[in-house]
Amino acid sequence: MNELNTRVLLASRPEGWPIEANFRIEEVPLVEPRDGELLVRSHWLSLDPYMRGRMNDAKSYAPKVEIGDVMVGGAVGEVLASKNGAYKVGDFVVGSFGWQTHAVSNGAGVMKVDPKRVPLSAYLGVVGMPGVTAYVGLLDIGAPREGETVVVSAASGAVGSVVGQIAKMRGCRAVGIAGGSAKCDYVTRELGFDACVDYKAGRLLEDLRAATPKGVDVYFENVGGEVLDAVLTRLNPFARIPLCGLVSQYNETKPYPVRNLGALLVNRVKLEGFIVSDRLPRWPEALGALAGWVAEGKLHYRESKAEGIRQAPRAFLGMLRGENFGKQLVKLA
Repeated sequence: MNELNTRVLLASRPEGWPIEANFRIEEVPLVEPRDGELLVRSHWLSLDPYMRGRMNDAKSYAPKVEIGDVMVGGAVGEVLASKNGAYKVGDFVVGSFGWQTHAVSNGAGVMKVDPKRVPLSAYLGVVGMPGVTAYVGLLDIGAPREGETVVVSAASGAVGSVVGQIAKMRGCRAVGIAGGSAKCDYVTRELGFDACVDYKAGRLLEDLRAATPKGVDVYFENVGGEVLDAVLTRLNPFARIPLCGLVSQYNETKPYPVRNLGALLVNRVKLEGFIVSDRLPRWPEALGALAGWVAEGKLHYRESKAEGIRQAPRAFLGMLRGENFGKQLVKLA
């Protein structure tokens, strides 16, 4: 094979906010798949907040990326060559192929997808890991009931946007928290949330109080920090908090001191952190429902797209700063 594989490696570990120098781009010859393996050309790469944690040399729920290794990440693409009986040339698949244009896999964790049902890129977002995260976290942990108020932070993002729309399907009042008027307009006008609080407007507590006149029954947490502190003041007795992420804290060397933790005790709140990869038995149901809703036009989404693998580091840093609108992707082919 004469083609080259362009890949992004972790060059150094960041201290606080990462920079482009923490990454290194290289080109290497393609590797022929061996028995039981398949070669995939990725069309789209997913960029997600969890990747920031993998850059650290710290104990976590998943292994860190070693210096000099390809950055970890999900991608969707086409099988170019196969010596694995479960996959044939021309199949479209999604898997953890990393920040590279091509990948060799033994098939573990790889799933076939149908680009005729929903766009190929959607399998990395609304009909992929972020969508399943929203579905499982909200329904299994949040357990919203009709008439309740569901609040979700990072509401215009890949996970939060799905959370609010499912909450509306369940007959709940959906309130988003997002950064900036443009994102809040999108959350209410296009996604159908009942209200959206702009945390950048300087009136977080006041606006949250106005948007949740009956308090908060479910808070889907993606952000942490000041936003979490504010929502804690609005919790109802026996509220539920699916703890999905704390993106505002990932680059901080001094974490935000949450002051209102007493609300968890006083209101007998259920708070449960979760990692969606721990709940693989729930994925088939979730993916089936999400794909159906997208195909029927009931579930809306937006994507931010960078062009080319060499733009992945810059797009990733922009996502951490909140510059993306919806799911952050890199178009590779």
